[in-house]
Amino acid sequence: MESGRDGVDACTPVGTGDAFDASSDATAVLSADGVVVGWSRAAEALLGYRPREVVGRSAARLLAMPGDPARAVAIAQRCRVGMGWSGLVPVRHRDSRRIDIDLRVSASFRIDEKECFLVSVREQRQQWTVGQSVLDGFLTRSPVGMAVMDRELRYVWLNDTLERFGGVPRDQRLGRRLSELLPGLQGETIEGLMRKVLATGEPVTDYEYLGWSWADPHRRHAYSSSFFPLMDGADTQAGVCYMVQDVTERWTARQLLSLVNEAGTSVGRTLDVVQTAQELADFAVPRFADFVAVDLLEPVLSTDGHAGWPSDAGPAPARPAMRRVGLQSVREGCPEAVAQVGEEVDFLPPPGDANLLVSGDPVLIPVVDPSDDLWVSEQPVRAARMREFGMHSLISVPMRARNTALGLTTFVRSLNPVPFGPDDVLLAHELVARAAMCVDNARRYTREHDAAVTLQRSLLPHALTGGTALEVASSYLPADASGGVGGNWFDVIPLAGARVGLVVGDVVGHGISAAATMGQLRTAVQTLAAMEMPPDDLLAHLDDLVMRLSGEETGRGAATGNAATFIGATCLYAVYDPVTRRFTMARAGHPPPVVVAPDGHAYFPEIPAGPPLGLGSMAFESSEIELAENSLIGFYTNGLIEGIDQDVESGMARLGTALDQTATDLGALCTHTVQQLVPAPRPDDAALLLARTHALRAEQVASWDVPADPVAVAHARAEAIRRLTDWGLEELAITTELIVSELVTNAVRYAGAPIRLRLLRDARLTCEVADTSSTAPRLRHARSMDEGGRGLFLVAQLAHRWGARYTAEGKIIWAEQEIP
Repeated sequence: MESGRDGVDACTPVGTGDAFDASSDATAVLSADGVVVGWSRAAEALLGYRPREVVGRSAARLLAMPGDPARAVAIAQRCRVGMGWSGLVPVRHRDSRRIDIDLRVSASFRIDEKECFLVSVREQRQQWTVGQSVLDGFLTRSPVGMAVMDRELRYVWLNDTLERFGGVPRDQRLGRRLSELLPGLQGETIEGLMRKVLATGEPVTDYEYLGWSWADPHRRHAYSSSFFPLMDGADTQAGVCYMVQDVTERWTARQLLSLVNEAGTSVGRTLDVVQTAQELADFAVPRFADFVAVDLLEPVLSTDGHAGWPSDAGPAPARPAMRRVGLQSVREGCPEAVAQVGEEVDFLPPPGDANLLVSGDPVLIPVVDPSDDLWVSEQPVRAARMREFGMHSLISVPMRARNTALGLTTFVRSLNPVPFGPDDVLLAHELVARAAMCVDNARRYTREHDAAVTLQRSLLPHALTGGTALEVASSYLPADASGGVGGNWFDVIPLAGARVGLVVGDVVGHGISAAATMGQLRTAVQTLAAMEMPPDDLLAHLDDLVMRLSGEETGRGAATGNAATFIGATCLYAVYDPVTRRFTMARAGHPPPVVVAPDGHAYFPEIPAGPPLGLGSMAFESSEIELAENSLIGFYTNGLIEGIDQDVESGMARLGTALDQTATDLGALCTHTVQQLVPAPRPDDAALLLARTHALRAEQVASWDVPADPVAVAHARAEAIRRLTDWGLEELAITTELIVSELVTNAVRYAGAPIRLRLLRDARLTCEVADTSSTAPRLRHARSMDEGGRGLFLVAQLAHRWGARYTAEGKIIWAEQEIP
């Protein structure tokens, strides 16, 4: 069945129990002298007589009491002038019982030059008073059209309603077939159904189809038709009785409901503002309109808040700033459009009141007149396009959701000749309301997602440097929008003695909470690393922090009635010493690093796994690996190796293969590896941190064993000055002499042998004194009368920075100076 989208006035369709529904009536055809010439199956079912028992015989024998000849003549005369008759008549069933029927006699017509009358009867189950006005309504104002077709499917009789449905006069129908009046598939299909009725004797009911009426050429109508046979005396079909109702309102209501339901699955499938607007335009063309434009307010599309205009914010600007985000047309390329997608637009339908967006109702312009002054003066370009493409009817619907104005959607018809009507406005309003809710959901989600992404990116390092010890590069791929931002982080932390700390971690969960927790952990790692903690101790302190944060979340959840939130994370922390070319590392539930030797061999060193942070159930262990210079080491998160197959081992193998040592540009290698392993966004973030190792040359390091004797302090100062002279750093001689003197003197005085002095020339000059004592020095502020206590204070003033770190043998006190 062909479908249409024409708008109609809504009304309640006539139900099957309507008094004038003739589709279930028993019918018969009588000649002028009262002889039965046609008998239907329904008549047989009502009175029990088979066609051969009544056809060809007088209908008077069916009456339960003698008929009045004068009254019969009067009825016949009335029917001959086209008025018809109706009344209550008692008849006798074949089993002799009496039945009161509602008898209706049509205006007279002719079959093979014989004058006939169509009689339709219905058993009277409740008392009615049927007057002549009722009969007139059945023939002229009844919603049921009726016709009698002969065996050749030619019209032999029809009532006024059917004549009005098709708009074809009665005299042009009689004696002609439907296919001659309505050529094409529709007429052939209906005649096919009537042939089926003649062949099988079985009625066909409630066949619906669409058609144009000559009486209403600008509106497509829906009809429901029923066909049943008329039987003759030989119990064969003498013709077909054809009944039809205009069910346009019912059909239109059903189509509108279907459209709205379909829109629910086609519009708003993603949490993207622009895509949702385009889905609305794509859905409405050509189902509802020939051209659709969706314009959203600039604040809705802005990344600075994604807000519209609240309805209580006062009058809107005279010309609101909008941008076209959705566009579709039945014509390829949308030539009707004045503005394309992405361009600014300020269109408002005449009279151009901007308050339409905030509080106005949809605007319906059934007939657009491009020559109207409102179009010519305010929208001259649009008026020209309307004339060029025949755009003749328009609906503009403001997009609002949750008391906020979002934009405007405009529907236009051009190729479809039917103008928009009030029912179309209801449908357009429903479509736009649903789309507006989806747009509002999308903008709210986008606002929250952008806030989380901004927070996350602000917490990640903007620039990484490994000094001269490491060449570093990183790549971070956020999770897809549906998954929300994750809690992946990485960092490179410069340490004393040209050493570098590297960390990578992953917070459990997604969203702003995960990003905020990630920021806390990254800050904690930087603080603990600056305290020169070894990796296992650093993870232990970080584990305590995560447990405390998780406890705070649990308490907050209990106070607010929300479910408790567990905060967990994985982490890997490593320290690289370019003097020894050793990595010291520990991990908390995080995958091990990947190492690629200079010869291209990739492997994953066995590092004790340790429990994830936040469990507090096991201790962490450190492990050391020594790497050749120019080795490559990679730290990564699960999102990089958990492919579609969710096989972590396969992902690790793919990572080792992807890291080709022949690549000289570490940044390009890092980016290419992430793109290769994660070709499309996934529900989890993916981070990769690569480092290529370098070593300090022997001439950059100088060290001496110092005896635990105060006399050795002078010798240590002299050796340090001599080495500075060799390095060309005479400008630092005085300050270095003071620093060496103070640090070595403290070691000789307060610690035991062995004592070792070491100078490192890297980006800075570092002086280190190692001893066996585990007592940490403390910076004091001596009073004016104190004879001592000013040594470390003097060191702190002369050095760029200073500190202490513990080793397995004791501790190391160090001080750094900037090289001029």
